[in-house]
Amino acid sequence: MPSRPSLLIADDQPDLRMLLRLTFEGAGYALREAADGDTALAACKQQAPDVALLDVMMPGLDGYELCRAIKGDPRLRGTMVVLMTAGDQAIEREKARVAGADLYVAKPFSPSQLLRQVEALFASRRP
Repeated sequence: MPSRPSLLIADDQPDLRMLLRLTFEGAGYALREAADGDTALAACKQQAPDVALLDVMMPGLDGYELCRAIKGDPRLRGTMVVLMTAGDQAIEREKARVAGADLYVAKPFSPSQLLRQVEALFASRRP
């Protein structure tokens, strides 16, 4: 893993992207952003991020479709995927699990708590 982990934020809400950018940049992450699923997938294929924070409901590919595309691409399988959604029902959690998400987070959430959860994902991957 590089010294500065890379993170892609894919969400159609500019305010949330800015909040996440400030949180993760402050923690030393190298960031890229996308406002829709299609742009996010292209960005992942261009340079695989260590972590992708994906909104479930966004234009183009939705978060579930994007997660499946990332997890199904051998070049991107090492990318950890966090799905973020305003819904927090069991069916949505199951859809996230089936899509291959490493973490499912219900909105609204604390950006600092999300940072800790992402850090825990990294720690769980270390030997």
